[in-house]
Amino acid sequence: MTNTAGPYHRGSLALQDRVGVRGPAEHVGRSIGPGIREVAAAFLERQPTLVVGAADGAGRLWASLLTGPPGFVRATGPGRITVAGGLPAGDPLAGVLAEDGTSVGTLALDPATRRRMRLNGTAGPTARGFAVEAERVFANCPKYLQRRHPVELLREGPGVLRRSGALDADQVRAVRAADTFFVATTAGGGTDASHRGGNPGFVEVLSPTELAWPDYPGNAMFLTLGNLAEDSRAGLLLPDWESGRTLQLTGRARTEFAPDGSRTVRFTLEEAVESEHPGRLRWSAPEYSPANPPVPHRGSTTT
Repeated sequence: MTNTAGPYHRGSLALQDRVGVRGPAEHVGRSIGPGIREVAAAFLERQPTLVVGAADGAGRLWASLLTGPPGFVRATGPGRITVAGGLPAGDPLAGVLAEDGTSVGTLALDPATRRRMRLNGTAGPTARGFAVEAERVFANCPKYLQRRHPVELLREGPGVLRRSGALDADQVRAVRAADTFFVATTAGGGTDASHRGGNPGFVEVLSPTELAWPDYPGNAMFLTLGNLAEDSRAGLLLPDWESGRTLQLTGRARTEFAPDGSRTVRFTLEEAVESEHPGRLRWSAPEYSPANPPVPHRGSTTT
């Protein structure tokens, strides 16, 4: 996803120019590189979860959640991580992580400290799971991260509960209550996994197949929106922190710009997968980020 202009491709550069943040973005971009520093390696080894974004065999993007005991993700070289285990059966990405040369975006998030780290590269199978050869490694600020602590590891679960082409009433309520989701995007041959957070209600359900959320000011990189400007495919992962259940959505997304400069992303759903896998984590109630903007009151647009 790099080019001669630095760590950004033309989609991100166009967004930075449109918003007027090219200078700050160039400064932040200097932190992006293929190396995994000691502090980053130590951070990875403490995490019990890892978000992975990739395309399935049909080319649809998904974001998936891996869990394991701290240490299941390790830096095994200056530009390589290994992951013990894999995704549970039925996960949309379970097969592709067993293939050589899979483009992936990964995100390690520690809700307790509001720290996060992104590592994008190429995955391939190992004897115990899979490895990622890093191409882009960088940390992000704690903005819009809700503080949580792990409570319980749930060892039993039925697995995939439901697949559908539209959200049902319970899923609509879950989306409206969400304060966090993860989004996988791609462009220029590379894949990225990013975090989005806000107060409950910041994700709007326009219909059972269409969502919208505001793009809050961030680090000026415009990696996600830049990817969407080049390739509209997107995969969303919405965790239910209290039960450990996950809702994965794949579809297409686009960015709309308002006259006042604000931005809204609209997502059209193609398939939804709701799962309750063994080995999932339950987390404590959130302490919301002080950076979260207030959510405007909206009337119900769908049931």
